[in-house]
Amino acid sequence: MSIPDSERWIASVARGMAVVGSLLFLFSPWASATAEDGGPTETAIKAAILKSLPLLEKGARGSLEQRKQCFNCHNQGLPLMAMTAAQARGFQTDAELQAEILRFTADFLARNKKRYRDGEGQGGQVDTAGYALWTLNKGSWPADETTAAVVEYLLIYQVQLDHYEPEASRPPSEQSHFTSTYVAVRGLKTFRTEEQQELIDARIEQIQSWLQKAEPQDHEDRVFRLRLLHLLHGRAPSVDLAVDELKRSQNEDGSWSQVTGMNGDAYATSTALVALHEAGGLATSDPVYRQGLAYLISQQHDDGSWHVVSRAKPFQSYFESGYPHGKDQFLSSATASWATIAMALALPETAATAE
Repeated sequence: MSIPDSERWIASVARGMAVVGSLLFLFSPWASATAEDGGPTETAIKAAILKSLPLLEKGARGSLEQRKQCFNCHNQGLPLMAMTAAQARGFQTDAELQAEILRFTADFLARNKKRYRDGEGQGGQVDTAGYALWTLNKGSWPADETTAAVVEYLLIYQVQLDHYEPEASRPPSEQSHFTSTYVAVRGLKTFRTEEQQELIDARIEQIQSWLQKAEPQDHEDRVFRLRLLHLLHGRAPSVDLAVDELKRSQNEDGSWSQVTGMNGDAYATSTALVALHEAGGLATSDPVYRQGLAYLISQQHDDGSWHVVSRAKPFQSYFESGYPHGKDQFLSSATASWATIAMALALPETAATAE
């Protein structure tokens, strides 16, 4: 899937010209970043995406180079999801990098195949395995022996519980029982084999019982409870109630907060918007969505990044991926991925994608 250096150079120049052109138009005296409804214009959304993509790609590439042994969602999985969402709306993305991320993710899972079959998993346990399968699915990776082994692991791991729990507490993205359960169930449903279906049905029945009584404690819980409800029930009354609860927690400035009492930030805002649209059916033209988009664009830095301060205590050795903001770069990269997805969803898909 590699391309000649000359073609790569031409593509890079073309993308750079597109970025410059969009930014010149956006900040020209005849262009406004705000539409009549108070939300951002399509031009402003496109410019924000064009500014974000190069940094996401840089961080993903740096992570692949610096951490050759471990898959991670913040610099590999989520950026790939952002790239595919942008690509579906006509943005040029680094196809070679996407292929490299997919191969790296598949190889990472394959190296641990025996551990999955034995129910031992890998570092990060269900969150890592679930996000890795989500990444492969978004990249249209076909089911194979490795994905079947990961599904087998998800059927064995924490079988004594009626849901899944994270291995670590690293808020906001790795601490929620709803998040862990969602990524696991998504993996079970997307990469199941016929032989595994009966056990999967039984596991999901356990989770259904837990979900009926489980109460969300913070924003991450509310976001992934909505996703999980939609995954298991489609458009049911319980989904509508979860949508209303998430909408009511929006702040006056259009943002959402990770925890009640905290200021709003771009991570909580972007994850809310994507969940409300993809799982809750909220139109991107809805005032709630438009206000959220306006907040996201107002928080984007001039270099195209977003900065959200991490609340998690680091336990792995620090490295520079190439994404800005030092020790906050990993959460900030995840934030930028979700923000880019939220903005891309507000744009029409290209004709080729829609077909």
